[in-house]
Amino acid sequence: MKKVAIIMGSDSDLPIVEKAAQTLENFGVEYEMHVYSAHRTPCEATDFAIHAEENGFGVIIAAAGMAAHLAGVIAANTVLPVIGIPCKSASLDGMDALLSVVQMPSGVPVATVAINGGTNAAILAVQMLSISDEGLKNKLKEQRAKDREKVLEKDKKISENNK
Repeated sequence: MKKVAIIMGSDSDLPIVEKAAQTLENFGVEYEMHVYSAHRTPCEATDFAIHAEENGFGVIIAAAGMAAHLAGVIAANTVLPVIGIPCKSASLDGMDALLSVVQMPSGVPVATVAINGGTNAAILAVQMLSISDEGLKNKLKEQRAKDREKVLEKDKKISENNK
């Protein structure tokens, strides 16, 4: 199975990407985590992206706040799917990062999840990998069934309390 790369622009993004890492672990997907800045370490970020496929990666998750160019830099240098996580900042509540990640030019797409959406980024990565991995696809189906049961159980409790 291919690995997932989790790249963050700063270690301040760690609490967000830890949710992605935990989700990947829950699905049994191997990952590596790195800190590369689009602005402070552009050569290293580019080099990572250029060699990601040959290094066994199948999907790259890139998390960054503020200007949030990291996902775009990664996507510009690989044909692997890139998932951007815009991270909330103090000044604009993450809207700056969201717009920076989602407004990619034609030909260089970045799949974008919600602000601070580490869990969904990982689930999307797992879905991408499951295209060629039936075992992973079955784990996703099992997780969806568990999530469904949790909601139905909550509905049952609420309904019983309103009688």
